[in-house]
Amino acid sequence: MATIKDGEYTATIYKLIKDRKYVEAIHILNGQLQKHTKSRAALSLLGFCYFHIQDFSNAAECYEQLTQLHPEVEEYKLYYAQSLYKAGAYPEATKALFALDSPNLHIKMVKLQTCIKYCEEDYSAAKLLLEQLPPDDPDYMFNMGCLLYQDGKHEEACRSFLTALQVLGYLPALSYNIALSYYSLKNYPQALNYITEIIERGIREHPELSIGLKTEGIDVHSVGNTLVLHETALIEAFNLKAAIEYQLKNLKGAQEALTDMPPRSEEELDPVTLHNQALINIDMKPSEGFEKLAFLLQLPSFPRVTFGNLLLLYSKHEYFDLAADVLAENAHLTIKFLSPYVYEFLDALLTCQTAPEEAFRKFDEMSSRLTEQLRRLTKQLQEARLARDDDTQKKVLQEYDLLQDKYITVLMAQAKIYWNRENFQMVEKIFRKSVEFCNDDDTWKLNVAHVLFMQNKYKEAIGFYEPIVKKHYENVSFSGE
Repeated sequence: MATIKDGEYTATIYKLIKDRKYVEAIHILNGQLQKHTKSRAALSLLGFCYFHIQDFSNAAECYEQLTQLHPEVEEYKLYYAQSLYKAGAYPEATKALFALDSPNLHIKMVKLQTCIKYCEEDYSAAKLLLEQLPPDDPDYMFNMGCLLYQDGKHEEACRSFLTALQVLGYLPALSYNIALSYYSLKNYPQALNYITEIIERGIREHPELSIGLKTEGIDVHSVGNTLVLHETALIEAFNLKAAIEYQLKNLKGAQEALTDMPPRSEEELDPVTLHNQALINIDMKPSEGFEKLAFLLQLPSFPRVTFGNLLLLYSKHEYFDLAADVLAENAHLTIKFLSPYVYEFLDALLTCQTAPEEAFRKFDEMSSRLTEQLRRLTKQLQEARLARDDDTQKKVLQEYDLLQDKYITVLMAQAKIYWNRENFQMVEKIFRKSVEFCNDDDTWKLNVAHVLFMQNKYKEAIGFYEPIVKKHYENVSFSGE
């Protein structure tokens, strides 16, 4: 009877693994294990193959059996803990690490413990563990960058990642983290530089991943969630590219970024991709988008912005009852996932449906606080200009733009209360009070124009409409009829 040690089987298995045909190798190895349940070679290769197709639960089962059959081999205990960690079984992974008793594996053990604590959002414990590593260890710089980023220190995180890049050379995950840091700093051109490098290397080095073929209309099969795909950081890079295009209001570019990524079946999609698909296509496929976002909320982990985006999109599409239900059913998520601004805004918006006067008062309080903050930033900007401090000017301007967006959002929601009552004089009054901070904003100008038009103040309305129309001349198409 043939065994895994037989030359024919060994050559076949190793060729399949070399060609990255892990699923076929798994099929043969499972057949061998049915005949020889304690075969060390079969279990070891099977664990390796499962790990590479990211079936970490089955990989963990293989390595668990190996730790029982060969307790003297400390590497199996490490592989078992790594597989549990990758499967999201963090307490079990920590327990498995305690079984390790090898000075040679101590550094790897500390690094894995650090990753576990980071994923458990125990950042202080992760930092303490990380400090056990030598400061010149490239992984120290990489992981310290992650902790700095998590702490909101994006510039410091970026510097840490760039230092690690100099030592380690090109790594897709490291380049992605640098791009993410630049994205958080609103430096989109630099972020796109690193994203482009990830994508171009992926196209050049992994033609089997069918990058961009779906966008071109070519029918392609799923490439699966292999470890190779994970190591290229392509999915993360395309999602970040989509986010940047979305922020730049280039919806077509955002959609293409999602279809350019290596193709996978619906059930293979990760939570971030599902979230971005829902968000970017919400106007064309609202029902599908809401379904995806609601589904994500049921998962043990989901993108942090999912909860807020679902509530805001329900409100945007005037599904206020659904928004209220989601908020009530997930009250425990509000503190963790909603900023005070978003929570207050949603509370006022939902109040509009039953008590518009009370809602107006809530919006007015928010508007007053934002006005104070905008004036403070205006003063800081003037001081930075006098001091010719370019870095401070840049930071303050970014903060001002974000705050102005929030202010205009509150202002429009407040004005809509009177717009719905056709009290256009009151709407105009609200807009006039906000001219100090909004007179350069096209959204504000357009709504001012609308309310003037509704009051038959056509000449004044044209004064607001005309600059906006001229700005968008290139988008106008003419008919020959």
